[in-house]
Amino acid sequence: MMSSKAHSGIGMTSEGTRQRLVRRLREKGIRDERVLEAVGSTPRHLFVDEALSSRAYEDTALPIGRGQTISQPYVVAMMTQAVMRDEPLGKVLEIGTGSGYQAAILALLADKVFTTERIGELQRSARQRFHRLGLHNVYTRHADGLEGWPSQAPFDAIVVTAGGRIPDKLREQLGVGGVLVAPEHAGLHQQLVRITRTETGFEREELGAVTFVPLLEGLD
Repeated sequence: MMSSKAHSGIGMTSEGTRQRLVRRLREKGIRDERVLEAVGSTPRHLFVDEALSSRAYEDTALPIGRGQTISQPYVVAMMTQAVMRDEPLGKVLEIGTGSGYQAAILALLADKVFTTERIGELQRSARQRFHRLGLHNVYTRHADGLEGWPSQAPFDAIVVTAGGRIPDKLREQLGVGGVLVAPEHAGLHQQLVRITRTETGFEREELGAVTFVPLLEGLD
């Protein structure tokens, strides 16, 4: 799957710069080689403001405007790794398109990626980036992410990129065996959780402390 959708070097910085980031992620515990390959072939500098492009391959979150951020590469890789399975992913839903970076990674690993963004300006910019990179298996929508994307359910995986209470509507859009990964409020902090839908209900695991922008309802 990777070879048919790779970013073909469009706008890439040096191979060495990208591979240093991949090595850092591997050292921090990312073990899925499919995820590491996707990160290594995705031009993160195209997802940030030109003024910040020199920092694009640092393992850090960066501002993208409108009070939003592009997530730290390690967190993106960790969330992606958490939804991977032995067989290929079919349909994936992302809540909170933001810059589009997480969706671009997922697009190399899944047949189809559906991504919603409540801020219209960010959704339009991300859609342009997907087009520029030839990611024709990513479908975007300016929508309230708390509603999910019911018409496309069920999903093999759902990735939520903002922190808060996980709406029941999102859990219900998972197929049996599907996995939802999201930052959930735990007191004053956020905990990344993985929820797996089984034949009889849902199983929940905690993956570690994280910090994300808040999960908000409505459109902007």
